Amino acid sequence: MRFPLTLKFFLFAALVAIVPLALVGENLVRIARDELKSAANEDLTGVAAQIRGEFDGFYEGRWLTPLSVIRSGVDNPELDVTQKVSLLTQGMEQLPGVVALQLSVQGADFPLMVTDQAFANRLTENGLDPMEVLRASGELVSNIESTGQYGRPLISQIDATGDWLATLALPMDSRIAGRQLTLVAKIDLAALRTSFESHPFRQRGEITIVDHAGRSALVDTPRVMTERSIVSSAMPLIVAGARADALESYVRPDGTVMLGAYAFPDWFPWAVVTELSEKNAYAVIYEMMRSILIVGAFGFAAASAAALIFSRGLTGPILKIGRVAEQIGRGEFSARVENVRARDEIGDLSKRINEMAGQLGERLELMKFVSNETMTAIQARDGESMSRGGERRAVTMLFSDIRGYTAFSETVSPEEVILVLNQYFEVQTEIVERHGGDIDKFVGDELMAMFTGEDKELRATRCAVEIAEALAAFMKSRQANAALAVGIGMASGEVVLGAMGARDRMDYTVLGSTVNLAARLCSKAEPGQVLLEEATRQAVGEDPAISIETLPPVALKGIAAPVPIYGAHLKS
Repeated sequence: MRFPLTLKFFLFAALVAIVPLALVGENLVRIARDELKSAANEDLTGVAAQIRGEFDGFYEGRWLTPLSVIRSGVDNPELDVTQKVSLLTQGMEQLPGVVALQLSVQGADFPLMVTDQAFANRLTENGLDPMEVLRASGELVSNIESTGQYGRPLISQIDATGDWLATLALPMDSRIAGRQLTLVAKIDLAALRTSFESHPFRQRGEITIVDHAGRSALVDTPRVMTERSIVSSAMPLIVAGARADALESYVRPDGTVMLGAYAFPDWFPWAVVTELSEKNAYAVIYEMMRSILIVGAFGFAAASAAALIFSRGLTGPILKIGRVAEQIGRGEFSARVENVRARDEIGDLSKRINEMAGQLGERLELMKFVSNETMTAIQARDGESMSRGGERRAVTMLFSDIRGYTAFSETVSPEEVILVLNQYFEVQTEIVERHGGDIDKFVGDELMAMFTGEDKELRATRCAVEIAEALAAFMKSRQANAALAVGIGMASGEVVLGAMGARDRMDYTVLGSTVNLAARLCSKAEPGQVLLEEATRQAVGEDPAISIETLPPVALKGIAAPVPIYGAHLKS
C-alpha cells in the first residue's frame, strides 16, 4: 500500500485535531438533522408541484388554447381549402413544438396535413417516413371520438429518434358530405423534457417522470422503475386519476436512504417524482462540520508549518513531474515541468521529461506528413537505416481529383481555397481510413490512396462511391462552391512499393502501370463519376450496395488499344 510522504508528516497532527472536533460535530448533527429534514421535504414537494404546474402551463398556454383558436379559424365556412391549409401552416409556424397539423374526415384514411419541415427532415435522416409517423390514423381519431378524449394528449415515443410526441384532437363544427371533421395536432414534447432536465434541483437531486406502468418518460430509453417504492406508490394513483401529492422516506435496493415526493399534472398521465438522498439533504450539516474543522485547523496549521514547508519542498517537484507525465500519457506533448530549480536528481529528471515531451511532440507532428505504409516500413527496419528499393505488391489504387478547382481558386482568396480544400480532404480521408485504405499523398487538389489485403478491390470501390456521394452532398451544402465536383479513377494490379530518391532525402511511394492507369482514369472521369477498369470490376463481382455499368472503352495515353472501363455508383 502506497503511503505518501506528505501524509506521514501530517498524520500525527491530524489525529490530535480530529478527535475533539468529531465529538463537537456529533452533537451539532443530532440537533440540526430534524430541522434539515423538514426543509428538504418542503423543497421536494415544492419542486414536484412547480414542474407539474409548468407541464400544465405548457400544455394549456402553448398548445391547447392556441390550437383551439386555430380550430375556430379553420371552422370558418367562408374559407376555402387553400385558405384552410394556409391557416394551418401559419398556425403551426407560430406554435413552438407543434410538428404536424391535420384535418381528418370521418371514415377517410387520407387527411389534409401540414408538417414542420425541420422535424420531417430529421425523421427522414433516421430512415422514417414523416407522413407515416406524424399522421394520425382514422382509427385513432375514431377512438378519441368514441372515448370523448378530445383535448387530452395521447403520448408516444419515436424509438428511432427518442422524441416524445403528444397527439391532440379537437372536434370541429364543419362537415364534409355530412362527415365529422377533426383537427389533430402532433406536438414535440422536447420543451417539457428541457423544463425538468434543466431544473436547478437536478444538481443535487433527481427528477423522474413516470407513467402508470412505472416506466420513465421523456427520456431516450425508458426503463421500468418499480424497484423504487415511491414509484410503486404513485402508479395506482396515476391509473385512478387521483391528483393527491405525497411525500415519503424509503430505502432503495442498493441501500441508499432517500426522501421523495410526487405530484400529478392535470393534463398528462404521469407522476413527477422528486428524490433526494439523505446525504445531499443533510449537506448543510457536512458544511457545518467543515467550518468547524477549518476553525480548529488554524491551531493545527500553526503547529505543523515547519512540516508543511519541508514536505512541499521535497514532494512538490515530484508531483509536478507526475502530473506532466500523466499529461504526456494523454497525448499533451506541449506539457512541461516548470519552476523546478533543484540541482539534484529531481532537477535532472525534470529536464529529461521536458526533452522527451518535445521529441514525442515532434514525432507526432511528423507522422501527419507520412502514410501508414511509410510508418510501417520505418518501424519494420528494427533500428537499421532506411535503404532505397522496393517490393512488388498487389494493390488497388484510387485517385480522386476535384473538378472546377482551378476556376474556383481564381475567384476566391488563397485562404478560402486552402480552407475549402482541407474540408474536402477531411471528408475523403475519413472515408478512406474507414474502408481500410492508406492515403499515400495529396497533390494539389488530388488525393492518392492505396488499398491492400483481402477484398481490397471491393473496399476501394465502396470507398470511391461513398466519397462521390459524400462530397456531392457536402458541396451542395456549400452553395458558393456548387460548381465543384469530384472525379475518381481506380485500378488494381501489381505495383512497386518502396523508398525512392536520394540517399539523404527519400520518399516512400508506389510506382507502376497500375498507378498510371488509375491516374489516367481519374483524369477521364466526369464530375461525380467513379471509373474502374476490368481487373477491379472482376474482383468486385456483384455487390448488393453498388451498381456497376459498362461504359464505352476509352483511349488512354501510353496504351495502344482502347481500355474497357466501368462506372460505379450506389444503388438507389
